[in-house]
Amino acid sequence: MSEKYVVNVPVATVWTSPTSPREIDFIAISNDCNIKTWIATLQYESLIDLYDSNRVQTQVLYGEEVHVVEVVKEWASVIIPSQPSSKRAKGYPGWIPIAQLVVTPSLEKKKYDQIAIVTSKTAVLKKSEVQVEIELSYATILPVHLNEGDRVLVHTPTGLGIISAQDVVIGQSMKKGKNVDFIRSGEKFLGLPYLWAGMSSFGYDCSGFVYSICRANGYVIPRDAHDQVTKGKEIPITELKAGDVIFFAYEEGKGAIHHVGFYYGDGQMLHSPKTGRNIEIIKLEGTIYEKELCAARRYSTEDIR
Repeated sequence: MSEKYVVNVPVATVWTSPTSPREIDFIAISNDCNIKTWIATLQYESLIDLYDSNRVQTQVLYGEEVHVVEVVKEWASVIIPSQPSSKRAKGYPGWIPIAQLVVTPSLEKKKYDQIAIVTSKTAVLKKSEVQVEIELSYATILPVHLNEGDRVLVHTPTGLGIISAQDVVIGQSMKKGKNVDFIRSGEKFLGLPYLWAGMSSFGYDCSGFVYSICRANGYVIPRDAHDQVTKGKEIPITELKAGDVIFFAYEEGKGAIHHVGFYYGDGQMLHSPKTGRNIEIIKLEGTIYEKELCAARRYSTEDIR
């Protein structure tokens, strides 16, 4: 399709098929999706079922472009070009309710001098000084219309909006951070509950956490851990420095990769562990992760010498 579609909700969940959502997921597929409320309503069994029943694949943030392959009733089959994946050459595949997308040909034609990237855990987007529109996730990116000092006017999928300047970083492109910036950014989310397929500051899975922190610091890496390990510079396990990305595999490191996190220094890891747990910093020694540690990569070009 020639039209450009972008996400018009704070976080769009990408489902495996149009039949994947359950009755309890209605709020997540509506056109006024409230991701925080949806996550809060899910009990442990419902959260585990997102994975066990292969219901969801990933998520996409507000203003993000998706390529619509086809529309089937209320659903769009999409490819997400900003999330590289071995599943599809052009980006991550899945299904999003068409009501959560909007056609914005105007954004495609213009070239913007600056972008604003949300670096706070969340940021409020307003359509006026008094009306709150939506709560944006960390790493949301929008083109800048005007920087007014204490506030920034941004282009949204449906017009201009206002964000507090303290919640964003503005530049011509995403500034490339160093390893230490990965750690500082990730520490903001300590205590945030894990969410399978999560890609927002309302809930991350392990690789979504690594992807989002890297992206907010100027590095677009693959979406999933088994693809992430193929990028960046390979680092010997004996030469790790804080901010390197470490990978874990079944069969004591010899099988398939199933987990990823940031090396925190001093034998510790910063990661989003699994359903029922929160983002944490843990010692690797004496854990299953110590036995499963199999590879490390360095994505920060500032730290590669």
